[in-house]
Amino acid sequence: MSLETLRAALREAHPPVGLTPLVEAMWWEAKGDWTRAHEIAQAIDSRDAAWVHAYLHRREGDEGNAGYWYRQAGRRAAHIPMDDEWREITEELLGR
Repeated sequence: MSLETLRAALREAHPPVGLTPLVEAMWWEAKGDWTRAHEIAQAIDSRDAAWVHAYLHRREGDEGNAGYWYRQAGRRAAHIPMDDEWREITEELLGR
């Protein structure tokens, strides 16, 4: 699936079938359902999940918690616009 197709799917009530859980989390966050996105990311133990988790806490405004999760992901804390980070994470996850 392309990023453009995923973005177009934001008009729908439910995510497209067949998304990986972390892409689905990013979809829910883009829909404005931070809690659902967080529940998905929190339930997965991987560096990618930690990256999504970091992004979500950054979006929430909790920089300290975000910093912890960036470290768990093995990444530097992001300082780019939130929408740019969403795109970066989602494109990388879609490319796998």
